[in-house]
Amino acid sequence: MSPEIILEVKPFSKIILVGAFLLAIFTAGVNAQPASIPSTKAAVAAAPAEEMVPSAAPVVYTIPVIRLPITNSMICTWIVAAIILIVVRVSTWKNIKEIPSGMQNVLEAMVEGWEGLIGDILDKRVTRWVFPFATTFFIFIVISNLMDLVPGVGSIGIFHANGEFTPIFRPPTTDANLTIVMATIFLLMSLFWAVRFNGVWGLTKHIFGVKMETSKLLYPVFFLLFLFIGAMELLSVGFARPVALAMRLYGNVFAGESILDMIFHGKSLFWAIILSSGMYFYETFVCIVQAFVFAMLVVAFVGTLCTHTEDDHGH
Repeated sequence: MSPEIILEVKPFSKIILVGAFLLAIFTAGVNAQPASIPSTKAAVAAAPAEEMVPSAAPVVYTIPVIRLPITNSMICTWIVAAIILIVVRVSTWKNIKEIPSGMQNVLEAMVEGWEGLIGDILDKRVTRWVFPFATTFFIFIVISNLMDLVPGVGSIGIFHANGEFTPIFRPPTTDANLTIVMATIFLLMSLFWAVRFNGVWGLTKHIFGVKMETSKLLYPVFFLLFLFIGAMELLSVGFARPVALAMRLYGNVFAGESILDMIFHGKSLFWAIILSSGMYFYETFVCIVQAFVFAMLVVAFVGTLCTHTEDDHGH
């Protein structure tokens, strides 16, 4: 690979490290307020504990001094962050080779592939901003999703005196707290990049401006029309897009975990093995696709805000 790509691995790895830590810290902060989600005890009361996956991540331990609840999804989030830290650190720290091999080769191939893909969609200047961000999301989400298929995740836990079972590990992306936080980070960064690319007035014209040539007589009519369209676009940017990102990822991964849980608790061991084997292959595909979709939607949504068209220079 070219020397330029090799030199880009280090700053890219630093952004991955920062991104992983931010995701872990933000998730901890949001999960510290579990009251916003129905309690696990209420969920258990509604149906047998062994036959359902609670929508709220159960609390495994509470830090006494600051009274911060540590949920099983937070524990898995930190494990995923640690995996990324270790792999990137070992692969790129003081071991950069001009002719890559092993994990350095894998990382550089991923960097090259994503940079080429995103570069075909976004402006070159915007690509430099979004490429590390979207790639970090992809890596983090892929590993988080695949945690659902690791033996022991969801099955190793603590039995309480009242018979309730609390798993120690839970896939991070099956917790809506994490997906909402990631979508919120995307929203803030996309608005920052949009203002940086267009300027405040340029972004306002980009959203609300009349994007077609028209006569002065009809301009007021089209201005009101595009004002309404801009209001809908603003609602989409500030609400619909983040919600779609968060709920699509959470819904797909949580549904897969719930189906696997129902299969494992089936009465027939033979059919449980057969069905779970097929589901494992299917869920592996879904986990990778959902990570790719999330990252590409981030790129596409940013692209709609950070682009210049000939219509922008109209009336």
